Amino acid sequence: MALSDRTCVPCRGGVAPIGAEEARRYLEETPGWALDEDATRIRRRWEFRNFASAMEFARRVGELAEAQGHHPDLSVGWGYCEVVFRTHRIRGLHENDFIMAAKVNALEKDGPSPPG
Repeated sequence: MALSDRTCVPCRGGVAPIGAEEARRYLEETPGWALDEDATRIRRRWEFRNFASAMEFARRVGELAEAQGHHPDLSVGWGYCEVVFRTHRIRGLHENDFIMAAKVNALEKDGPSPPG
């Protein structure tokens, strides 16, 4: 089953974070995302034509995060939105981070949502 078709499961801690090697395998299923040097976060930056478009994308990512119960760190500015996933409870990466990365990639394919 594709990562984007899966649902996040609550991570209550007590599990080890994914190691760098396993994270690199997950990255093969999440194009455009990069692993930080310490292998505890993944990130991706999108470029937009203006601030409003970047904010709209960030809003859609936020709605998705609320629906899945797994929230990223977002940075938004004129013409960009950066999304960073990390499972805070385990201070590293969990499968949920890659599920969410795939779902955010799917938002990009869906295109901008209509105003309103």
